[in-house]
Formats: sequence, structure tokens, C-alpha cells
Amino acid sequence: MNPTVNQLIEALNSPQMIDRLDALRQLKLLLDEGQIARPATARDVNNHIHTWYSFSPYSPAKAVWMAYMAGLTTAGIMDHDSIGGAREFTAAGQILGLPTTIGCEVRASLAGTILEGRRINNPDQESVAYLALHGVPHTEIDALDAFLQPVRKARGIRNRRMIATLNTLLAPAGIELDYDRDVLPLSLVTDGGGVTERHLLYALALELLRRYPAPRDLLAFLRGPLQLSVSAKIEAMLLDLENPHRAYDLLGLLKGELVEQFYIDATEECLPVADVVAFAKAHGIILAYAYLGDVGDSVTGDKKTQKFEDDYLDELFNLLDTLGFAAVTYMPSRNTRTQLERLRALCDQHQFFQISGEDINQPRQSFVCLAMRDPMFENLYDAAWALIGHERLATDDLSQGLFAAQTLENNPDLPSRILTYRDHALKLYGQI
Repeated sequence: MNPTVNQLIEALNSPQMIDRLDALRQLKLLLDEGQIARPATARDVNNHIHTWYSFSPYSPAKAVWMAYMAGLTTAGIMDHDSIGGAREFTAAGQILGLPTTIGCEVRASLAGTILEGRRINNPDQESVAYLALHGVPHTEIDALDAFLQPVRKARGIRNRRMIATLNTLLAPAGIELDYDRDVLPLSLVTDGGGVTERHLLYALALELLRRYPAPRDLLAFLRGPLQLSVSAKIEAMLLDLENPHRAYDLLGLLKGELVEQFYIDATEECLPVADVVAFAKAHGIILAYAYLGDVGDSVTGDKKTQKFEDDYLDELFNLLDTLGFAAVTYMPSRNTRTQLERLRALCDQHQFFQISGEDINQPRQSFVCLAMRDPMFENLYDAAWALIGHERLATDDLSQGLFAAQTLENNPDLPSRILTYRDHALKLYGQI
């Protein structure tokens, strides 16, 4: 008996990659035969999709399927401390004919720079910044994985310490999490995946849902022993036993309200920023600073009021320029227009490549960023295709990358280079 469409979609999250990609091939046949309606497409792109290899409901194959069915014209993988899902993500894109890019997200220490001691773009720790490594040439995947292995190892040690701290908070309720039993099985750490605070909190969310099957009991525990502030919106989600995303909704609450109570500063796993810059340059990778921006009345309603890099943004950009950064990544839906106008002006001033993407890591998120359709962000579509052009050319020859020395010598004008690499990608995919 042939599997149903729903069974094939479910199989995209099978344990084995070979089964995931086989299910995707069968879905592609059904698309070609007209048994599955093709999605309506516009120009939407997303360069910041998380998968199982950090934290997400989606395997790389499932993430590509979701991106395709959402109508994206390009998609990019971006996992924390891991490039492990890149080959599957690329293969899945090839099956569906969806252009893809690969990359990962890391944290770097800015100790020893003018930003030491400041809260940069990391809500949990000072002197540490989130960076995005985009457009990884496929020949450099193994080198990047080796570069990240010590990071994942050090993070694992800190994760165990944080679980111990978390357990002290849970002890009065008789709850104790075991890192090996409860957390690691939620990850792909044995296959080069990263383990983040979200894994720890998801393990807790699953345990709380098991322990308190009655929603009122769960809410009483959250507001009582844990002393968390539960909004009316989250309360309604947790009260709904038909809600398929209850575990993720509970995770979101715990992420926003509990982390600071057990968080331990990352030290060993945060690479010196100069080391990340040097590695990216040597391996043809486009290194981007991830702009967060001060949060007042959160545009998305999911962030606390908190100050980040806006007060010293000019200093930050001067430092990024001096260090040798190539790009800045930002999310049009996460900031005010005033913030983004200032940011984009600084990018133009410093000749930084602008990249965008919505970080997808839970099932309620849309793969399409509607805010990006504002004509103000027209350049981000060109950037997504230029990123694809860079990745393809640099895979063939690192000296052909968008920021390679030879490329800069031949064409020092960034806007012109972006259009050249965009057109190369569009021709590869028959768009022009």
C-alpha cells in the first residue's frame, strides 16, 4: 500500500536521513503528477532556518519542504554551532528544485575590544556577540565542522552545569532532569549537532507536561513554585488540550522567564572574534554581525524591554570594519523602521553586505517574512540570490567568492558585485 501524503510528510522527520530524503522524492513525484497542489510563490526568501542540528521541529529535509510549501524562492540553513545538516539541506533543495544556502550561527567573545563589558546582541551575557557564517563553500563543510567541535564540547560541559543549577530550582517539587537521559536524546549531538538552552528547557517542558497533565495544575506550578509571570495569551495556549504546540508554547514561556535563574556565562565555547574572522576569510565564508537592536515596545511582542547595541552602534560598526567583517544580518519584522533606516545607512557607509532571514525554530513561525515585502527591503532579495551565486562559485574555487581578494581587486564596488553574483545565480536556476 502506498503511503499517504501525510505519512510521507511525517516521514520527513524519520530518524534516518536516507528515509527522509526518500520521502521527499516521493512527495516531489506527487507534486509533479499534480496530486499535491504547488504553492503560490512570490519573491520571498529566508536565510535563517534552524533544524534538528540545533533546535527546531524540523529535520533539514522537513525544513526545506516547509520552506518550499510556504512559497519561498530560496532557503538557507542556520544552526547554532553546527553545520551538520548542511548536506541534507542542500540535497533536499536539489530534490525540490529550491535554491539553498548553508551556514551556521556562533557566539564570539569581544573581550579585549572596545565592546568588552557591554551587552551587545546577546540577551544573556555581556561581551559576547552572535555572528552568522553565511554562504559556506561546500568544500569547506568538514573544515567548519572541525572548527566547531571544540565549541560544542565546551558547551556540553556548561550545559551539564546549568542542568545541575536548574535542578536546584526544581528540587522542592521533586523534579530532577538528567542531561544524558532527558536532554541529549532531543538533539543530534552524535551527528555533529549543537545543544542549546532551548534543549534544556524543552526537556523541562516535556517533563512538566507529563507530571501535570491537568492544565490548571501546570499553571499553578508555574506561578507558584517557579514564580513565573504567565500572560493571558500563554495561559490560553496551555489550557487548550487540543493545542498541538503546547510543549513549544511552554518552552517559549520558560525561555523568556526562567533562563536568567540558571544561566551560566559561556566562556570556553565563545571563540575570540578575531579567530572567527580569520577562519571565515580563509575558507571563503561570509561573516555577518547579527543586529538585534534595543527593545522597547517589541514589534513582535515576544521580547522583553532591554537595551542592546543601539547606544553605541557607530562604535560597533567601526569595530566590525576594523576586524574585517563582510556583512550584517537583520530581520525586518524585529525592529522599528527608524532602527532599520539607521542600520542600513551604516551598512552603506561601511560597505557591508546586507542579509536577512527570520530565525525559524518553533512550529508557530511563518517561513515567510511579510515585513520584508516593503519596497524598503528590495535589496535583500538581490542579496539572497547573490549569496547563492557566491556559494556556488566559491565551492568551485575559493578565489571566486564574493569577498575573495581577487574578486575585490577586479570589482571593488559592492553593489555592482552583488548584482553580478545575483545574475550568476539566477542564470543557474533559469530565472533569467
